[in-house]
Amino acid sequence: MGIEARKAGDIIILDVTGPLTTGVGEVMLREAMDEYVAEGWHKILLNLAEVSRIDSTGIGELVASIKLAQRFGSRVKLVNIDSKVKHILDLSRILPLLDFYETEEEALDAFAGSTSPAADS
Repeated sequence: MGIEARKAGDIIILDVTGPLTTGVGEVMLREAMDEYVAEGWHKILLNLAEVSRIDSTGIGELVASIKLAQRFGSRVKLVNIDSKVKHILDLSRILPLLDFYETEEEALDAFAGSTSPAADS
């Protein structure tokens, strides 16, 4: 698994690649989220287009990372969720709790339109 960061104004976009499963994957996500929250990024977009698989550990780390970011005043949105990953998130009843978008443009526009972390919960 890999994570590449890029910026769009005051938004940090994390391009996540590979499986989000038990092992290195979930540790990398947690560390990346911790790093960008600690740096003061309040708008974080997780691009999951290249995440091909997710398991229960990956789901747990995804949710925990989002909750941690929210606790420190950051808003997290997801974009480009692979259909297989989306299906797993839906089966686990997590999908309705996530703020996700089909395209990066929609997600970036949503950041511009929201005013507080509570608006994204």
